[in-house]
Amino acid sequence: MSIRQSQLEWRKSSFSGGNGGDCVEIADLPGGGRAVRDSKLGDTSPILHFTPTEWTAFIAGVHAGEFDS
Repeated sequence: MSIRQSQLEWRKSSFSGGNGGDCVEIADLPGGGRAVRDSKLGDTSPILHFTPTEWTAFIAGVHAGEFDS
């Protein structure tokens, strides 16, 4: 399936501040997956695509602190 960025409804992370700092945007994909991009780059940003299973595992890892530095 091919989907263009212009077809997606992007939303900023709830953790993104209003100061134009490091932000990510997320869009729902058909079938329940998610797309993630760098908000600073907008439509020129590379996009990461997650299946529903991958997204669930990623969110679980975030909540478990797996990516804390």
